[in-house]
Amino acid sequence: MKLWYNRTAKDPTYFVQQGYRIGKKVTTKNVYRIGKHSELLKITGDPLSYAKEMVAKYNKEYEEGKQTLTLNIDYDEKLKFSEQNASSSTALNVGYFFLQDIYGKLKLSAFLKDMHKNHKATFDCNTVNRFLTFARILDPASKLGTFNDLSSYYEKPSFEYQHILRFMDMLSENYDSYLEHLFEKSNAVVKRNTSVCYFDCTNFYCETEREDEDWVDEVTGEVIKGLRKYGYSKENRPNPIVQMGLFMDGDGIPLSMCINHGSANEQTVAVPAEKKLTRMLKGKPFIYCADSGLASYDIRKFNDMGGKAYIVTQSIKKLSNVLKQAVFNDFDYLRLSNGERVSIEDMQSFDKNNPDNLDLYNDLAFKVIIADSAVDTGLYETRTYKNGVTKKVKAKGMLKQRLIITFSRKAMEYQRGVRNRQIERAIKMLNSGKDPELLKKGANDVRRFIKRTSTGNDGEKALDTYIIDESVIAEEEKYDGFYAIATNLDDSVADILHINSQRYKIEDCFRVMKTNFNSRPIWHRKPERITAHFLICYTALLIFRLLQKKLDETGTHFTAEEILSTLRNMNVVNMDDMFYAAAYTDSKVCTALNTITQIRLDRKYYKPKELNRKLSVLS
Repeated sequence: MKLWYNRTAKDPTYFVQQGYRIGKKVTTKNVYRIGKHSELLKITGDPLSYAKEMVAKYNKEYEEGKQTLTLNIDYDEKLKFSEQNASSSTALNVGYFFLQDIYGKLKLSAFLKDMHKNHKATFDCNTVNRFLTFARILDPASKLGTFNDLSSYYEKPSFEYQHILRFMDMLSENYDSYLEHLFEKSNAVVKRNTSVCYFDCTNFYCETEREDEDWVDEVTGEVIKGLRKYGYSKENRPNPIVQMGLFMDGDGIPLSMCINHGSANEQTVAVPAEKKLTRMLKGKPFIYCADSGLASYDIRKFNDMGGKAYIVTQSIKKLSNVLKQAVFNDFDYLRLSNGERVSIEDMQSFDKNNPDNLDLYNDLAFKVIIADSAVDTGLYETRTYKNGVTKKVKAKGMLKQRLIITFSRKAMEYQRGVRNRQIERAIKMLNSGKDPELLKKGANDVRRFIKRTSTGNDGEKALDTYIIDESVIAEEEKYDGFYAIATNLDDSVADILHINSQRYKIEDCFRVMKTNFNSRPIWHRKPERITAHFLICYTALLIFRLLQKKLDETGTHFTAEEILSTLRNMNVVNMDDMFYAAAYTDSKVCTALNTITQIRLDRKYYKPKELNRKLSVLS
């Protein structure tokens, strides 16, 4: 701050003047009126020296964070004229500072700088990537929507919409190296737990009614499938979809991903994606954990080699008759909590309302069944038969495998409760008088409980009658409460069950991407931009999960909604270019975020230089 007065005036007025930088422009503003020369003569013999002392005092207070400002408010003053059709908010988000803290530690600016050089881009790739990522977390919208709302961030970044599209084309070309960079640098934020790698697939619907056509590579002759294809939609939408496979570490933080066309079989994408992950982890062994839909024979065989292991869920209904018999044979079941023998019959029939049975109600019964099987090793051996004939045949190996069967009284009651509600719907369907064959099929088709019988004499039209099929209900009830896991590990049952129980975290990753980050529908048409869209969503998810992990390490856990609500509401308002006022309240999340980052966004007022300094440190 400096002293300002009209040196040509006979009776000048002295002001404390402060300089401000607004974007690329520098301006000054009088922040305090010291007084007229004639007024100051009443209290001092040297008004100029007195004014200089006041400026020195203000500079000291400014450095200490305490400053007295003079604001002249004219309630009749009107808003500045604008040619915009709709009014916009002047609040600026600073919540992204916490995201920038992690983004900076991922060293993406260096990676994108190299990418910038290779493509000779005329814009800053890092700025585009930063705000596409932050916008996906704080204000998810289409790329055009993000571009139109850039002014809502404190930095007010400036780049063109065409730069976004050009950047996405460049990013997709660096797909594998970008994912490897994110994993490598994320270890500087938190120590990655890669002892267990969880894998799952989901799909995202596209805003189109036509699937992409396949095309032939002119060089290799390979048929390349379009990304947007009709397939099994988890949301039962009649739109083309794109499939995404996601690897997650033991702490629920993304490791890698793969993008496939919507009609791809999940079973066929797991091994290629896992091979890439193995290279990224530099051959470090890990446990592959997935549900039964990603636990084919080939996947298990692949994870039984090279020091790898697997823990996958197993459908009991799909077991051989011999193994099914072993499951339902009510012998050798033990309680998980203490290893005592227990029968399934007792687990199904004890009085759960008796307080003495509370521990049993919360417990699991388990049994281990050895289920080794022969596998094709891909090698050949020369075999000599009794008649002297020699022949090359495929060599067989042994896939070591244990089945861990568990039974839970709680799970049994839950499954039967769901089925009873479905049976009630089936009965209402019969009572409605409508033909069940003509009713619309649903995701959980209750018509499986309805049995049709046809009666009639020869030459006469048969009469169809419908009843509830008790045999179907009885068959389904056999499996209530039972759960199976297949593994080649010799670890304790409790440890294996615990590892498998963490699979819910990968489902939560998909929920955050779809619900909180609005990653669907996909508006892009070109494959490279669809791929780039998911890379941006993946980066946003990684940064968000790293932030959650750092919060958890301090003993403070918050839901995704609580964290996102705090970050999205952390806006500041420009007060006549002199300072910024917080337009948000304090909260436990806000306190925790300031604790783990030391950014100190917990004040009511901020000096422009202070906010700029925070950003420069975080970059």
